[in-house]
Amino acid sequence: MDLFGRVLGRGSERSKNVAKERLRLVLVHDRTSISPQLLEALKEDMLKVISNYMDIDRRGTEVTINSDDKSVALTANIPINKINRISI
Repeated sequence: MDLFGRVLGRGSERSKNVAKERLRLVLVHDRTSISPQLLEALKEDMLKVISNYMDIDRRGTEVTINSDDKSVALTANIPINKINRISI
């Protein structure tokens, strides 16, 4: 079925999202002087820690850094599938 999706152009949605994410990382770098590699490493570290406590959808995750004249904010949109119940 995956082969048919690629032949019919349905796989291009993923390519579009990957390209969009790469462009967003380049723009973040330009605005905050944080390298795309550092932002990606930060995102991976955050997802690794959060995954210890929750089942998350990594594909739907968005991490952005927004800045204005006075402040910089890190925003993470991480879809949660299930919260793991653990005893502390």
